[in-house]
Amino acid sequence: DFVLKFIDEALKNLGCVAFKDYKISKGVMGSDWVGLYYFQKLFSSSRFWSVLGNTLIISLLKLILGFFPPIIFALLLNEIKTPWFKKLTQTCSYLPYFISWIILAGIIKEIFSTNGVINQIVTSFGGEAQVWLSKKQYFRTILVSTDIWKGFGWGSIIYISALSGIDPQLYEAAALDGAGRWKKMLYITLPGLIPVITINLILSMAGVLNAGFDQIFNLTNSSVKSVADIIDTYVYELGVQKRDYSLSTAVGLFKSGVSLFLTAVAYKLAYKFAGYRIF
Repeated sequence: DFVLKFIDEALKNLGCVAFKDYKISKGVMGSDWVGLYYFQKLFSSSRFWSVLGNTLIISLLKLILGFFPPIIFALLLNEIKTPWFKKLTQTCSYLPYFISWIILAGIIKEIFSTNGVINQIVTSFGGEAQVWLSKKQYFRTILVSTDIWKGFGWGSIIYISALSGIDPQLYEAAALDGAGRWKKMLYITLPGLIPVITINLILSMAGVLNAGFDQIFNLTNSSVKSVADIIDTYVYELGVQKRDYSLSTAVGLFKSGVSLFLTAVAYKLAYKFAGYRIF
C-alpha cells in the first residue's frame, strides 16, 4: 500500500496528462486526477488492439523484408571494380533517402494512379487497371516495398564501411588457393559482416512499434484505413483531430514504455551475442 501510494503521489506531482482529465482551461496541474482511467479505457477499446495489430504487422514486415536488401546491395557493390561506376551507383541509391515522404507520396500516388505507369504496364499485358492505393490487399505491399526502396541504399552504408575493414590479404590468400568471387564472398566477406549484421538485427528490435508515420500519413486514405491505421496515426487522430489529449497521451506513453523495454532487451542481447556495449 505504501509503494502504491508513493507511486500515485509521484505521478500527481509530475502532472502527467495521461493520468488526468486534462482541460486546457484548467491546465495540467489544475485538471482532475483520474489515475489509470484512460489506460483502462485504452485497453478495453477494440480500436486500440486493431491499431496495435496493424502496427506490429507493418513494422515486422518492414523489419524482416527490409533487413536483407542493404546487405545484398553492399555485397554486390563490393564486387564492382570500376570506381566511377561504383560511386555513381552508391549516389543513386542514397538519393531517395533524402527525399521527404510528402514528395515521395505524390510521386507514388501518380505512379499507382488509374493512368499511372503501373496500370499502363498491366493493361499492355491484357490486365485490368486498378486503383492500387485504395485496395486493402495491395496497400501493405506498396507500403513495405516503397519503404525498402527508399532506405536500402542508406542502410547499406554501415555494411560498406564494415567491408572496407576486412583485410585484403585474406582475399589474396584465397585467390592463391583458387577461390573464385563466390567462395570469397561466402567464406571471407559474409563472416566479416556477421558481427555488424547481428548488432543491427538486435538493435532494430527496439523500433518494432515504429511503423512509419510520415509514409502512412501521406499515402493512406479512408478505403484502406482499417489495414493502415497505426499507433502514431491513432495518436494524431486523438490528439490533433479529436483533441482528446489525455487518451492520446496515454497511447503515446504506452508506446514509449514498450519501446524502452525493447531497447533494454536489445541492449542486453547485443552485449550477449555481439559483445556490444555502450557503457
